Amino acid sequence: MLIATDAAGHVVKKPTKPAIGRMLANLRRGDAHLILERVEEGRVEKGAEGSPYVQVLLRDDNTYQLEFRDGAAAEHYQTRTISEEKVQTAVLGWAAGKPDWKDGFMWNNIGSQFGTDDALHQG
Repeated sequence: MLIATDAAGHVVKKPTKPAIGRMLANLRRGDAHLILERVEEGRVEKGAEGSPYVQVLLRDDNTYQLEFRDGAAAEHYQTRTISEEKVQTAVLGWAAGKPDWKDGFMWNNIGSQFGTDDALHQG
């Protein structure tokens, strides 16, 4: 199941494409973020270990920091862009399970910043 969570703690289970678009459009500079997680049915606790996710942070310098994790903490990647449109396309592509959602970005593996206890959603 897909779960979207914003910085205010607003949670949307099974968010629609328009709902995700609105949450992205409502990001404000600073520590505002959006997290989309894939959680197994029946395992709905936020941040379940191994849950793949993508997150977006709108930084103070007006750039978008985009991160994703493919299960294990060691598989955590980050990129930055100034394009809201590219971020929206990538996030919606990830949510839809499109294999090419991360194309068009240069990703850095930042998995070494996270311990094996999986410090969740650190950016």
